[in-house]
Amino acid sequence: MSAEPGAEVPMEAEPRAAVSVGAGPGAAVSVGADGVISVRVGKVELGQGVLTALAQIAADALGADLGQVRMLPARTGAGPDEGFTSGSMSIARSGPALRAECARVRAACTAEAARHWGVSPGQVTVRRGEFRHGDRTTTYADLAQAAEAPAEGLPTEGAPANGGRARAPDAGARASEVPVFVGVSVPRLDLPGKVAGRPRFIHDLRLPGQLYGRVLRPPSPGARLTGLTPLPDLRVVRDGSFLGVLAETEPEADRALARLREAAEWDERDTLPDEHDLHTFLRTGPHETIPVRTPTNAQPTSDRPKDGRPESGREGEVHAATYGRPFIAHASIAPSCAAARWNTDGSLEVWSHTQGVHPLRRALAQILGTERIEVRHVEGAGCYGHNAADDVALDAALLAREAGGRPVHVRWSRRDELTWAPFGSAMSVDVAASVDAKGMVRSWRYDVWSQGHTSRPGYAGGVPGLLAAAHLEQPWTYPAAVDPSLGSGSGMARNAVPIYDFPAMEITGHRVLETPIRSSALRSLGAFMNVFAIESFMDELALAAGRDPLAYRLAHLSDPRAREVLTRAARAAGWGGGEPGLGLGVARYKGSGAYCAVVAQVAAEHDVRVRRLTIAVDVGQVVNPDGVRNQIEGGATQAASWTLKERVRFDRRRITSGDWESYPILRFPEAPEVTVELVEHPGTPSVGAGEAAQGPVAAAIANALTTTLGLRLRDLPLTRDAVVAAIQRE
Repeated sequence: MSAEPGAEVPMEAEPRAAVSVGAGPGAAVSVGADGVISVRVGKVELGQGVLTALAQIAADALGADLGQVRMLPARTGAGPDEGFTSGSMSIARSGPALRAECARVRAACTAEAARHWGVSPGQVTVRRGEFRHGDRTTTYADLAQAAEAPAEGLPTEGAPANGGRARAPDAGARASEVPVFVGVSVPRLDLPGKVAGRPRFIHDLRLPGQLYGRVLRPPSPGARLTGLTPLPDLRVVRDGSFLGVLAETEPEADRALARLREAAEWDERDTLPDEHDLHTFLRTGPHETIPVRTPTNAQPTSDRPKDGRPESGREGEVHAATYGRPFIAHASIAPSCAAARWNTDGSLEVWSHTQGVHPLRRALAQILGTERIEVRHVEGAGCYGHNAADDVALDAALLAREAGGRPVHVRWSRRDELTWAPFGSAMSVDVAASVDAKGMVRSWRYDVWSQGHTSRPGYAGGVPGLLAAAHLEQPWTYPAAVDPSLGSGSGMARNAVPIYDFPAMEITGHRVLETPIRSSALRSLGAFMNVFAIESFMDELALAAGRDPLAYRLAHLSDPRAREVLTRAARAAGWGGGEPGLGLGVARYKGSGAYCAVVAQVAAEHDVRVRRLTIAVDVGQVVNPDGVRNQIEGGATQAASWTLKERVRFDRRRITSGDWESYPILRFPEAPEVTVELVEHPGTPSVGAGEAAQGPVAAAIANALTTTLGLRLRDLPLTRDAVVAAIQRE
């Protein structure tokens, strides 16, 4: 019973009669009889346009026309295992591997054409998918059969594509010296269907014989099911505290869920911390202490004054401050969704908008006790990190196990999404600096407290991490979220090392080891908070020194690319020209990724409003300029929402921010004007753009608010109530 093709199924049909010509760690490449070159990578489309950019890379490496290249969705039964699509690393890691594999395919087909014509490969040219020598021509479709790749060329599951490193192409496989598509703003491949409203998302999925499922989540993190009134007319699925229903239609499933909610009895306990004192909660511990940068010279005095007030110390004048952010939700417009089917042979098929089809498959196999699982990617409505996509996939599999071979389609509710999906962790930061007589930083000390920033499938040495498994009769117990290694960009300590040239630095992370609140990866992880704190403090130091914030930063900054984005953004925003309410923020994402500088213009009348964000960004070699601008604009708008509005609310028992009224996000009339200037460096490695703007935007807004009101707010979000409270404290 195949789900592909079909007018009601929003997935790409598999190419028919295609010949595999490339099956390496970078991609699976096949050529159809119609000349269409199908490419399947391990990265997934999350609304960021990555498959368009990768198609541009593939087309240039193949010497093909972009219209000939068809990007297929990731699946575990075909294509490479490239782990998760996360961390703004898709272009940096998948791009070179894809380029190398496509160049190898091109070389193999070039060699076959040369052999057929009795000439050397160097005498064969290829352009727009046509191989030529003199007046003789041939195509990929003609050459594919002879150049067919062995199936064993595919990497084994569990082995990421060469560790993300590109394999060198074979001799003669070098791509064109002059890229045709890389660096050009080609239209997004995924947008026409979305704009036209054609079925494309996982929510639109309709499989033959499909049932609809709903899961009743416990009312609070500490709740356990103690009783259930029998409902003999409903198809109820129960395993411990996991409760769900099956129905023939979505309305029936929703009505059944409402009845199930009335029939369930729960034992609840107060397990949550004090929402209004997260600094204390995060600092209470127990902790894992993570040395990020150890001191080599004198540090600020340990007696650190609060509120940025200076005091005399052995190293000179010392300034210090404390900053914080609350828990933040993903808050995607559409909730998470999945489908699953158990086949008569005992195998399981799963359709999911996960960030990693292979890690999800391994997690499902651990919990369900079978390796016969295939996971196929279908797009969801946007993704900003580890949301509930993986969780709902397990929900669908558990319900489908009771469906007699029929597929089950499961969609979470808005309340489920806002209260049960993993959150971005709350964070607390202490920062102190000693300065010389001119206000220049001589030493810097930085401590950050946070929960971990990843509980993705496979975290903590292989824990599956899927929500429903913790509610089963034989529950899985999960450790607190962990962090990526420092070498992989870290989590709470991401961007904790300033971009500036300070003579001495001591930087320490403190990861919370026990917590009742589930946290995981949310766009930029700890970088959002760390850049907000560092760049806010730099403004405070500039003010204390009587220096212009731009000049003060430049005086501490030698990196020429960082200086360029900073000066370009300032110039474009009219810095120093009398524009009111301006603030700055700058960072290099992860210390090795994109450079991003932001100037915010803020008005604070009845509410805090961001009028304009002027951004300069350097992502190295730009693959798709419009794609970079889209990512920066989207990230900046979301960062503005986090900075001004977003905060997970809870009492001592339940998460209470379960709708758009209690968890407000930035609305269209409130969205700022965003201008993005690309600082291009052709020939340098491409790096991701998706998370570069988060921290600089938050800092720029906070600094602009201080310029406007003369008040410094150090705890996010910067709401009207927070401003009023700060005024009353003055």
